[in-house]
Amino acid sequence: MSKANNSLREIVEHWLAPDPANGLRVTEFRNRRSKRECYVCVERLTAAGPVAMFFFRHQDSAWRIFPPSRERPAMRAT
Repeated sequence: MSKANNSLREIVEHWLAPDPANGLRVTEFRNRRSKRECYVCVERLTAAGPVAMFFFRHQDSAWRIFPPSRERPAMRAT
């Protein structure tokens, strides 16, 4: 995904194609700076019912639909 598509607004519009009449709403938001964990759940109302997706912020400041990989313990010899 290019840098131009990294704003949360653009990625939500790409995946959920919001209807101006029904709009969107944020149903959940979490920003834990200590754990470097940030995500947003956005919901769109459709005729078939609500559709919700989670969007995760990665270390490069990009928003994506998959969570960032966890940091794993590492050892090195000096």
